[in-house]
Amino acid sequence: MLKIRIIAPDRLVFEGEVESVTLPGTMGRFTVLNNHAPIISSLEKGIIAYKDTNGITEVAVESGFAEVRDNTLSICVEL
Repeated sequence: MLKIRIIAPDRLVFEGEVESVTLPGTMGRFTVLNNHAPIISSLEKGIIAYKDTNGITEVAVESGFAEVRDNTLSICVEL
């Protein structure tokens, strides 16, 4: 499983383990799975969609950054 943490300036949006996350990168949408290579990416306005045991959840974002490292995805966003 992939650990993710989505944070906005005023709150923690989500923290937990997921199967996959699709992000609106500035160079195009991309999906992060378990054992993904390390990456840092800027995010543009769009939808972050993550799949966990409860199904798919979508979060609308204005912009942000994402970092993948050691099966942990940290996402800082403006909502």
